[in-house]
Amino acid sequence: MSHVAVIDIGKTNAKLALVDLSDLTELTVITRPNTVLPGPPYPQFDVEGHWAFLLEGLGRFHTEHGVDAISITTHGACAALLDAAGNLAAPILDYEFNGPDEMAADYDALRPPFDETGSPKLTGGLNVGAQLFWQFARDPDLKARTSTIVTYPQYWAHRLTGIAATDVTSLGCHTDLWNPHKGQFSSLVDRLGIADKIAPARRSAEVLGTVLPDIAARTGLAPETPVTCGIHDSNASLLPHILAQEPPFSVVSSGTWTVAMSVGGKSLPLDPGKDVLINVSAHGTAVPSARFMGGREHDLATGGPYPEATDAAISAVLDAGIMLLPAVVPETGPYRGCTARWIGPEPVVGSAERGVAVSFYLALVTRHCLDLIGHRGTTILEGPFAKSHPYVRMLSAATGCSVRPTISATGTSTGAALLVKRPADRPSAVHKPPAPDPADDRLTAYAKRWSEACP
Repeated sequence: MSHVAVIDIGKTNAKLALVDLSDLTELTVITRPNTVLPGPPYPQFDVEGHWAFLLEGLGRFHTEHGVDAISITTHGACAALLDAAGNLAAPILDYEFNGPDEMAADYDALRPPFDETGSPKLTGGLNVGAQLFWQFARDPDLKARTSTIVTYPQYWAHRLTGIAATDVTSLGCHTDLWNPHKGQFSSLVDRLGIADKIAPARRSAEVLGTVLPDIAARTGLAPETPVTCGIHDSNASLLPHILAQEPPFSVVSSGTWTVAMSVGGKSLPLDPGKDVLINVSAHGTAVPSARFMGGREHDLATGGPYPEATDAAISAVLDAGIMLLPAVVPETGPYRGCTARWIGPEPVVGSAERGVAVSFYLALVTRHCLDLIGHRGTTILEGPFAKSHPYVRMLSAATGCSVRPTISATGTSTGAALLVKRPADRPSAVHKPPAPDPADDRLTAYAKRWSEACP
């Protein structure tokens, strides 16, 4: 094995990356927007558009470089209902749609407690159990039409191999369907009447099967090309560090969602009201986690492109005490229900100062997430925020811990590719050394004032 094609379906973009296993570099990456289709019957993911994009990309990658295996990672809070022929029994619901809230009271009477699932009550379809409950209620024939239920990475694996499965990391992503303490389905599976429909739970690194003959014919892939079961994207980001790093440490995976995950941290009672949950690693172990829509908040708060931060812009924000308080997206995160506001003069959209202030805001919300899950040790930073100097500086100052941005631009693809390699062959994760940064008491003082001003 040398080249792994990684299907990487994030909430904002769908990607196909070709990863060289010898050094975990990405030889080539292609993307398309993950545009939500309006329906009917409800907002849904453009799976057929993605499928055409993926097949074309797999064929091109194989022609240009050779593809030896396929691995899959996707966002969570997503399931597919398959009929007896293996086709969709209903469109795949966009988890941001608020339709399931119509029946929230009825669902709440059914869902297991947080102590059982480690899954907080969330809005819309963010709890997969709520999706299923609502879909079955609004379409009384749907449950009978549904032969098999799979989680989202395994939907794509099923299309490639014809084999149905769920995986522990996707089930552990606030679905209400999994008990992370016992490593088995939760009581909700029986309460929903789907025990005979939900596909078996498997570990992410298991080889689900090989590509179907028609896929091999359409793409030129060898018929024996293996396909791994697949993994939830935040857990794909976590995997390289679990393999390479001694606890305690935390990983912050940034993207549309910013997810903080603590490995070997302090044991704390988790507060589901703060969007804290238990994720499940690729090894099936419980990982205390907290999250907020950091990428979405960044885009909304900045309002558009801005120049790279300069020392002068950072000093201007610190000296003027310019602060953005939570929450820009009030539906999720540790400050759910709060209303964002500025302290001090609001920086002009498009200015470096606005970019700095928003970066500080994101770093301090991240710090709060880390506090809630008992963070200890180094913080490893994945994704776009790893490139933000103001974010890294403020997160380090606010936590008093080393922050190590990763070199890989796409941690999810790297982690998913590692599923293909044997444990003995897996290289260590590579991090940039922490940038030397003279101690700046102004950053620590700013973080303290920000926390005191928060609701």
